[in-house]
Amino acid sequence: MASIELMNQSAPSAEAARLNSQGMLALRAHSFVEAERLFLEATTHDKFSSALWRNVATARRSLGDDKGELQALNAAIDADRRDFMAWLRKAQLHQRTEEKAEALVAWSGVLQMAAQASDLSPEISSALQIGQTFVAEATVQIADAVGAELAPLNATMDEMERRRSSAFVDLALGRRQSFVNNCEGLYYPFLPADEFFDRRHFPWMSQIEAATDDIRTELEALLSDPGDALRPYVKMDAGVPQNKWSELDQSLNWGACFLWEYGQPNQAVLDRCPKTAEALANLPKAMLPGRAPSAFFSILKPRTRIPPHTGVTNTRAIVHLPLLVPENCGFRVGGETRPWQVGRAFAFDDTIEHEAWNDSDENRAILIFDVWNPHLTVVEQDVIVRYYDAADATGFNISR
Repeated sequence: MASIELMNQSAPSAEAARLNSQGMLALRAHSFVEAERLFLEATTHDKFSSALWRNVATARRSLGDDKGELQALNAAIDADRRDFMAWLRKAQLHQRTEEKAEALVAWSGVLQMAAQASDLSPEISSALQIGQTFVAEATVQIADAVGAELAPLNATMDEMERRRSSAFVDLALGRRQSFVNNCEGLYYPFLPADEFFDRRHFPWMSQIEAATDDIRTELEALLSDPGDALRPYVKMDAGVPQNKWSELDQSLNWGACFLWEYGQPNQAVLDRCPKTAEALANLPKAMLPGRAPSAFFSILKPRTRIPPHTGVTNTRAIVHLPLLVPENCGFRVGGETRPWQVGRAFAFDDTIEHEAWNDSDENRAILIFDVWNPHLTVVEQDVIVRYYDAADATGFNISR
């Protein structure tokens, strides 16, 4: 893109403006050497004008002076780091001269800047499409090369190493975001902000999976006549303004049957689901009166989505045991999306942004319960229990 760039700085000096006008006349007359001389002289009268340096770059491009054009574009960027056109033309120059690494860096920056802009001209939009294609093709080439290099290591990696190394590569290539904890309540410092916990942390997980058929049978019997056991999971306080939860407020589109709720057993449901109760009783639980454990059947009706959100505390891990999973259901935590598989449990950190959806025509049902975050030591678990015991004893309301 070698269009003439008009001066856009406020109140340029009269002499700089005069020389710039003469330079543009010289450009139109194809007197490129004279145009370069005039634009350069203009910069001596207004050294902070990025537009003048872009005009110098235009003259030098017309002269076929790639090195000089780059120097002028860098001068424009030094004068104004936000000069979008200078960055765009720099990306185009690096791509034209086949400086692949420099072009990738410049185009990536241009596309980030463009994402914040609106009402882009057709000419700019067309140029950006070229940049997007360049970045996409470069990313594929890098990914292929990295994949080939790492392939021999994959067979030697355990679950944690595969997940972390895959996330590292995707993050480095700009194919995913990095997510952090966002606790609505208690935050315990220095715990890893991992999206899904490695299965090796939960040696008991196969036990709960082995009970899947019994648990599903009890759930189906419960749902055939739920009475007041099934209730909306989302219950907003009166007067709360419209928000992302409003569509699910007081709705059985996302329903829950609680077996345990904030450390209190729901005996009526436990009595109707004795094998489920037994399976849960055999698991290690975080016992925090008024807070944990919680365990419930989560029912998501057809064509229902749970919006992206974060949980209360990173001191716990949330476990899903899928029971009824039609096609077109999914679950995302941070940058990783997983399908539910009936009878295959997993654990995740719900203080990292997560969402769920059921795009099928049938109900989706899973058993959800919480346990201690596996990165907490036994002593640290005791610290948390004692903290709440002491704080609650003061008579003040302490957050979950």
